[in-house]
Amino acid sequence: MSVVSSSSRSSRKPKGEGHSRRGEILAAAERIFVEHGYEGATIRKIADEVGLSSTALYMHFADKGAILQEICRDAFGELIAATDALSTIDAPPEVRLRRMIEAYASFGFNYPNAYRLIYLTRPIEAREGAQSLAQELGAGLFTSFEAVVTETVAAGRMEGDPRIIAQAIWASAHGVVSLMITKPYFPWAGRETLLTTTLNAVFAGLLKS
Repeated sequence: MSVVSSSSRSSRKPKGEGHSRRGEILAAAERIFVEHGYEGATIRKIADEVGLSSTALYMHFADKGAILQEICRDAFGELIAATDALSTIDAPPEVRLRRMIEAYASFGFNYPNAYRLIYLTRPIEAREGAQSLAQELGAGLFTSFEAVVTETVAAGRMEGDPRIIAQAIWASAHGVVSLMITKPYFPWAGRETLLTTTLNAVFAGLLKS
């Protein structure tokens, strides 16, 4: 998967390493998109970062939009796999629900560049396909989360509209993640401490005793 929080310049590599080189391109582009903005990231910058000529990079990707879309697709694939695995574990629905939202937040903390690109999309990135992918793949992710909320309500552990409950829980986790990765200068508490405190409060308000 390409989602990484840092990358380093590499020397030119011999032919025959297409899959590895493609991953390096995605990792470099992900960081450059965040650092310079999508509009400020050029094919030349990305190619230089991985030791390729612009012409050679075009053999892997048709344009910047194709690179952005693959980064988003890979990121959603990783996140969907993690949450789907938790949705079927042998545990009460409220426990599965809590673990799924924790996995979502952990993804954001561990892959802040990818998280920015798929959940903090700027207008130009939206026009280049990031928003349509978020709508397409993110919808499935939310649906699986909402399904576990529905189980929790059916089990009598929560009360209310599952869709609204799911949105409230998701919004609380997103708020913590997005604030911590976009405002690193603020003297935040430890990320696990802040996330746990937030989710404890949310779940305490939603769960029936």
